Amino acid sequence: MDKIRLDKWLWAARFYKTRSLASDEIGKGRVFVNGQPAKPAREVGAGDVITVRKEDPAVQVRVVAVSGVRGPAPVARQLYEETPESVAARERAAEMRRLAPEPALGIEAGRPTKRDRRLIDQIRGKS
Repeated sequence: MDKIRLDKWLWAARFYKTRSLASDEIGKGRVFVNGQPAKPAREVGAGDVITVRKEDPAVQVRVVAVSGVRGPAPVARQLYEETPESVAARERAAEMRRLAPEPALGIEAGRPTKRDRRLIDQIRGKS
């Protein structure tokens, strides 16, 4: 088996839990093959570069092998290898998330009380 449907490969490589989810995501334009939008029935084989936009930085993988059956995760990871650019982008995004301040830390006193709300409304000119 040298080529397989894109949705079936994404399912077998454990990018999506079901083939129908993979087909839906492909239909929404979130999966690219060799830089071009694809359809679920697109044939992929070894050497193709697939870009999957599930998280913030898109994951870019090179197809190493094809399989029509969904196996355990260690076997599924052998079907592809992530490109160095994709790994670097994911690490940069993780570092940015780590360095970003926690939004809740900006609120020192919590929600405004009823009294605080009345003061805020008074300052804004609302009755």
